[in-house]
Amino acid sequence: MSVSPLPSVRTPSSGPDSGAGPTAAELLDFVRRTAADPGLIASLPLDPEGRTWIRLDGPGGSEAWLIGWPPSTGTGWHDHADSIGAFTTAAGTLTEHSLAARLPADGWKTLELAEGVDRSRQLTTGRGRAFGRHHVHEVLNESGTEHAVSVHAYYPPLPQIRRYSRSGALLRLEHIERPEDWQ
Repeated sequence: MSVSPLPSVRTPSSGPDSGAGPTAAELLDFVRRTAADPGLIASLPLDPEGRTWIRLDGPGGSEAWLIGWPPSTGTGWHDHADSIGAFTTAAGTLTEHSLAARLPADGWKTLELAEGVDRSRQLTTGRGRAFGRHHVHEVLNESGTEHAVSVHAYYPPLPQIRRYSRSGALLRLEHIERPEDWQ
């Protein structure tokens, strides 16, 4: 199966239940306000070996997380299934690599990506972004010496995370995680 770049049209920012729950813009507003709380950010224990996190109360039934990123760590390629989301860097700098392509929701194991689907952005302290359903990305703290901290929110609460491997233009679905795997 081959996947081409998305046209320059934005996907809707509402959740799968039309009119229910916060929009992607509202999630982005929440993560930005939360990331600006120095007391909360300082309360996150940082581990030099692995990511740390605290679950937060998100707006309108959303799921939210404060996440600490040790130097040279990342998520690997993944998506958040049917959830919309947003995240903001509260300290340090994160890099997001994403795919500007609409992927099939189910029924595939390997996709060949067309040229021009790769996007990359640096998110310094205070910068963030919102995204729609089935957004495939990886988030990295590329600093070799400094921790980064970020705030994330998803609606509806994450039903699953699909993990991918990437080799050149080939994207392969490796496994699916459910909430009980990370809570």
